[in-house]
Amino acid sequence: MLSEINLKVVDLKKSYKNIPAINGVSFDIHKGDILSIIGPSGAGKSSLLRNIIQIESPDYGEVYIDGEILFSKTEDKKNIISHADMMKRKEKMGMIFQHFNLFPHKTALENIIEAPIIVKKINREEAIEEALKLLDRVGLKDKSESYPNELSGGQKQRVAIARALAMKPAILLCDEPTSALDPELIGEVLSVLKELAKEKMTMIVVSHEISFVRELSTNIAFMDGGKIIAMDGSEDFFNNQKNERIIDFLNKIYHK
Repeated sequence: MLSEINLKVVDLKKSYKNIPAINGVSFDIHKGDILSIIGPSGAGKSSLLRNIIQIESPDYGEVYIDGEILFSKTEDKKNIISHADMMKRKEKMGMIFQHFNLFPHKTALENIIEAPIIVKKINREEAIEEALKLLDRVGLKDKSESYPNELSGGQKQRVAIARALAMKPAILLCDEPTSALDPELIGEVLSVLKELAKEKMTMIVVSHEISFVRELSTNIAFMDGGKIIAMDGSEDFFNNQKNERIIDFLNKIYHK
């Protein structure tokens, strides 16, 4: 029996200055799946995540989260979902950004409790208790009162992961979560993501860390020119790949 579909994307399109960045992307993710999206720079990978979570508004297509419409727009109609419904359903997704996006004037703890208090209306004491648990989970409980400029890049990204988890998302979108880190700091962030994978957190991960992608992904998509040109289970994607474009890409960045 197939697990429940967590996220469904249908024919999503987005152009910037009349140049297509997302050109008709469709896929499903089931609960507990980890979909990794790889491909060359400029392929549209980060744009896809930003449009799925509605940081940017797609030009066309549909996005469903847990069976509910998050976005639906055809060529002759505006998005049929009210802003209030969209914002409520958007809470089911969390996002980890390449450059952390922490509030520089707030401590690690304050960064984490902000959204649960403001968006979910959780009382401050409960939010703090949960935030400290999350900081402990990512190995940073002793940094609760530290400001971002007092943290390493890896520590900032682990705070950002805790912040996303504080909203209790059904799915986590990770946009190049290690690309802004020094090489020696990458492992500490990947270890947190590996723990989330063991706990069956549904994730979409855009990453160039191919060994990490290969180890954790249930499915892998290759994106180029704004399109997903191939998507397969991790084992078949790497061991039975027939697409010459993908074979060439993998040979350049990863030697099996």
